[in-house]
Amino acid sequence: MRGFETTVVIMVGLLLAVAVAIAVVVLYVLLFSGLRNGFPSVESVGSLQVALQNVFGGVLLVLLGLELIDTLKVYFAEHQIRTEVILIVAMMAVGRHVIQIDFEHTGGVELLGTAALIVALAVSYFLVKRGARGGSVASED
Repeated sequence: MRGFETTVVIMVGLLLAVAVAIAVVVLYVLLFSGLRNGFPSVESVGSLQVALQNVFGGVLLVLLGLELIDTLKVYFAEHQIRTEVILIVAMMAVGRHVIQIDFEHTGGVELLGTAALIVALAVSYFLVKRGARGGSVASED
């Protein structure tokens, strides 16, 4: 079973590496294509904001892939999944979602849910980091 697990981890790592490499190439192609066309759709601050949201979302998507590759490397070396890294990936994914939210057309319940998710992830990350240092959550006087 250990050999099968190792093979699967290597195959998934290669898949992620290829996907990240393709995503980077596509981001550059889109950027240079937009530059060559003179960004005709950017005529106001609103359209600039949309263009930047797309670029930032794409960059965060690539970073998510890199973090997942890091998680696989750690799992391959130590056969452990680090909770801290999973929380970081989740926070990046939610951050990417927040960047791309259309606030004019998004309901209040979805925004409150997203806010609750951000708070829950931040508190979880804080508690995991605090626990990793051996400290307690209570005040240390």
